[in-house]
Amino acid sequence: MKIAVIGFSGSGKSTLARKLADYYQLDVLHFDVVQFQPNWVVRNSEEKERITKEFMDTHESWVIDGNYTKLSFDRRMKEADIILILLFNRWACLHRVVKRYRKFKNTTRPDMGEGCPEKLDAEFIRWVLFDGRKKNTRKRYLNLKTEYPEKATVLRNQKQVDNWLKKQGIHS
Repeated sequence: MKIAVIGFSGSGKSTLARKLADYYQLDVLHFDVVQFQPNWVVRNSEEKERITKEFMDTHESWVIDGNYTKLSFDRRMKEADIILILLFNRWACLHRVVKRYRKFKNTTRPDMGEGCPEKLDAEFIRWVLFDGRKKNTRKRYLNLKTEYPEKATVLRNQKQVDNWLKKQGIHS
């Protein structure tokens, strides 16, 4: 089984990916781990692509969490058996980001690159509320529902996520 979890920042992609990986006993790749080296240094493009390709080439089953359209996006969507698209509203995402910051302040959360302590700054808040929700981004997500109607599911809030999990026999 291969599961791609994508969507807006703060919508719970990593949490859902971990839950699915645990339930189905799958290896998980969090793209934030691929993206960032210690101290929030962005890894070079070739290395990120190599890590992604190697993971996909060496795992028959996986959960991959994150958008990162330059990292084998088309391949991930094509190979995935399930595509979960989390399109929570901006205020719910901001609330979750603040909650996550409080929980992990001065530490590195499990789905983040090593040595990247949780931070919350104006740039990231702007990303969550505006820049990460541009029309093209939203269109790309919704196009997946059209391109892969049999395997792409749009979830717009936590209640929908919980209901989807329940239908899969996974208790949240």
